[in-house]
Amino acid sequence: MSNNDNAVKVVRSVIQVLHDGQKGLATIASELKDESAKHFFLEETQMRANFAAELENELHRLGIHDVNEGGTVAGTVHRVWADVKSKLGGGDHTLLETAEQGEDEAKQKYAEALKETLPGTVSDLLLQQQGHILMSHDTIRSLRDSHAS
Repeated sequence: MSNNDNAVKVVRSVIQVLHDGQKGLATIASELKDESAKHFFLEETQMRANFAAELENELHRLGIHDVNEGGTVAGTVHRVWADVKSKLGGGDHTLLETAEQGEDEAKQKYAEALKETLPGTVSDLLLQQQGHILMSHDTIRSLRDSHAS
């Protein structure tokens, strides 16, 4: 596999996780009772969409013109599980735990991607985005802890 092919594969996998995160955070936001947490989650859904768009632009620069990435099956299962938990009366703490698990996936995907040999612009962009993903994870963990019973 050429470096360009590997970069495309890596970027596509990060985009999929971003789409999963965007959908998952929106699902959880719709169920949260805490208005400030809900607001944070809605802002993060937009951030994930922006990150995915930036990475799609990088794919265009790498010569990939048909970029149509969705989420993953695992992401869909995770969102359904969050929905079930909320319907069973899990409350904000349970939803925030579920969100943190999704953020763990994003953290892992970024860490894996940054271990790869990638063009400088792609690597720089992933590193910048990773900083925000880590901050978002920590914020969600703090929210989760503040809602512990």
